[in-house]
Parts: sequence; C-alpha cells; structure tokens
Amino acid sequence: MDAETKVYAVIGKPVRHSLSPTMHNALFKKYRLNAVYVAFEVSRENAKEAVGGIKALGIAGVNVTMPLKEEVARYVELSEAARAIGSVNTIVNSNGKLLGYTTDGIGARRALERFTTLEGANVLILGAGGAGKAIAYELSKVASVVVLNRTVEKAKALEKFGVKGDALTPENLEYYLELADVLINATSVGMNGDRSLVPREMLRSGLVVMDIVYKPLMTRLLREAKEKGCTIVDGLWMLVYQGAESFRLWTGIEADVELMRRVALERLGESK
Repeated sequence: MDAETKVYAVIGKPVRHSLSPTMHNALFKKYRLNAVYVAFEVSRENAKEAVGGIKALGIAGVNVTMPLKEEVARYVELSEAARAIGSVNTIVNSNGKLLGYTTDGIGARRALERFTTLEGANVLILGAGGAGKAIAYELSKVASVVVLNRTVEKAKALEKFGVKGDALTPENLEYYLELADVLINATSVGMNGDRSLVPREMLRSGLVVMDIVYKPLMTRLLREAKEKGCTIVDGLWMLVYQGAESFRLWTGIEADVELMRRVALERLGESK
C-alpha cells in the first residue's frame, strides 16, 4: 500500500462478519491491482454522511449492505435496475460522480444459471424484501416468476415487474410449488436456527432449490431438498456472483469466481 492505493469498502451494520473483504482482496492480489478493500460500520442515520465521505475521500467503490441499501439510493445517481428496485448495493465513484447499482439480482441469476436453465422456467420466490425484489426483477426478464410474502401488499407491489404476487400461506405455498421448476428462499429464515419455510414433504426430486442464506451454508431447506433429490444452490454462490459483478463495475475485469468462492469457504471454515 502506498499513496496510489485505491480504497474500496463495504458499508452497513453489522459488517464485521462480511466475506467481501476476503473475496475482493484476493482478487486485487490475483490481478496485481494496487487496491485494498475494507469494512466500515455505518448506521442508517449516518447514511447521508457516509455517502458524502465516499465522495470527499475519493473512495473508488463501495458495496452497500443492510440496513443502508434503500437509504443510500436517495443520495447517488441510479442505474435503471437500482431505480426500479429502489435500492443500491454497489457504488462506483466515477471521477467524483457516485453511480448506484444493484447486483443482487444478477448474482442470483448467474448462480442459478450455473446449475439450471432459467429461460421459460417457473420460479417461485419466498420473500418480497430487498433481496426478493431484486431477484424477481432480474429473473422476470427470462422466466415466469411468482413471489409469496407474508405481507401480501409487498408481493403485489412487485407485479409492476410482470411477476405474480400472492400471500405466503401453506395453501399457496403447496399450490405454487407444484408448478415450480425453481424455488428460492429470499428470506432470512434459516440463518438463525434450524428452520425452513417449506415442509419437507412439499419438496420433490427434480426441483432446483436455492437459499440466499449462506451462514450456515447448508440450511435446513437445502439439507432436506438434497435428501429429496433436488438440485441445490447455496447462498454463497449468489454472494460470489453479485460480488463479481461489483468487481467488474469497478475495474472492468471479469472476476475469478472460483477463487472468490474458495477463499470465502476458507473464511467460513468450510472444507468444500
């Protein structure tokens, strides 16, 4: 590091657990870039000041995580997707102009495309929060998407993207799951405690099941899906691919996703 070192960061709260510094610093080393990636804990009430600090200090690029994604969108210029979704998870500092992007949807799409074909598929998404919204927006470009959410109004609000929104009830879950080729848990259920929104008996062989939760890597949903013969996609794949898209926006380089996943797994203490 020297006076020419470019600084990148992740902002949010909490961020001490973030895998982004591990993945991006490995990429900077691989591609011999004079850059460093760090983590800054920023609360929602300090979002505006943090964005001003990015500009004032010349920080080259930033990832934005909870609870700042929607708040930060108020203070930067938005890409088409970020404007449609109303949230930002990547900021590019282009000569002092801060440009906001969302790469969550792209990350989920590329993760899924690693395992299945999405063109014309029937996709069922559980959750209409920030992640569910971004994924629904992106996948609606190529697939038929249904979003179920406990607060049905949030799911219905996504119908402007051309998706179907409905209430997350046991009856609706069973009905739409029978029609689905791909199931995505876009909620935090499974992160804290061995829980799943989907009863084991509703899962079937041939279904592609993705969970955006990556800690634990093998959630109860994924464990039971694997036992039932489903193709499973863990949340780390989405994290890796959304990070790779951020890296491309910052540097113009197509990132080595295998390297990103390997160092992330090492950080998580996983052997595979």
